[in-house]
Amino acid sequence: MAILVTGAAGFIGHAVSAALLQRGEHVVGIDNMNSYYPVPLKEARLRELQGFSRFSPCRIDFADEAALQKACTAQGIDQIVHLGAQPGVRYSLENPSAYVRSNIAGHVNVLELARALGVKHMVYASSSSVYGGNSRLPFSVSDPVGHPLSLYAATKRSDELMSESYAHLFRIPLTGLRFFTVYGPWGRPDMAVWRFTEAIFGGNPVHLYGGGTLRRDFTHVDDIVRGVLAALGHVPADDGAEKPGGSRSPHAIYNLGNHRPEIVTDLVTAIEAAVGKRADCMRLPMQPGDATATFADIELTSRDLGWQPEIDLVEGIPHFVQWYRDWVESGRIPRA
Repeated sequence: MAILVTGAAGFIGHAVSAALLQRGEHVVGIDNMNSYYPVPLKEARLRELQGFSRFSPCRIDFADEAALQKACTAQGIDQIVHLGAQPGVRYSLENPSAYVRSNIAGHVNVLELARALGVKHMVYASSSSVYGGNSRLPFSVSDPVGHPLSLYAATKRSDELMSESYAHLFRIPLTGLRFFTVYGPWGRPDMAVWRFTEAIFGGNPVHLYGGGTLRRDFTHVDDIVRGVLAALGHVPADDGAEKPGGSRSPHAIYNLGNHRPEIVTDLVTAIEAAVGKRADCMRLPMQPGDATATFADIELTSRDLGWQPEIDLVEGIPHFVQWYRDWVESGRIPRA
């Protein structure tokens, strides 16, 4: 049997696929290789995965329902890890249709595939962005999430609601994971850790939105991978009991975060130390769609999945910076 991973050439999808392959699973990895950020980075991730004989790549767009069904129906897929999406809070202000196509229509297509295949479990990516402007910290999966600050956040909350309906109607076991500011090797060029590192290496200004006072629950990708695999092995029971997130269907929602929010200026300090250069910081106003703070309550995640984050920012940032030196500064993959 095989595990389908969507977004396999993406940041988290690549890391999860590699972990599954390393434990001997057959992985069917799909990705449309879009140009939201440089495609050569995605190609490099894909080459890493193609070193495994049990990896079957498929370059399709899961927003194309017919192509998705055709590519996956005969693959022997019995589990799905749906990590593909159109990411980015700020880009959703510029290109909303990309979010509707990928995150809404695409998510329904993957749910329909799970239904058609009768999979035993589907794990999907949600986001800490669903908490919107909630002021109560830390964020709990029992908190109200009806006021998203961006279209991106609205689409990820829609994914949770659509998943709840499929779990209720078709009894498909589903688990949603709200990721909190993931960083690490092979990361995304549009995110702060990459952007700040690139700026410091290049001697360019580091843009600190919100005057540098924003707080984020930075979570290392290795911890995220462990959480995804733990969730995949923990199938929500169809027993009528209330699950994390409030469902009484076989649908659970968990936070995956470091449970330790850091001021963005502390991130800059950690990168400065790892790079060995001082940053030229430019303090700017808040951008539309940004939350002032994120902070994951992981009590239920720890209780049910046995998961705790292990890598703090002091350890994780040098890990990323060394990868950046080896791959980006050396020219092995192009700059963003």
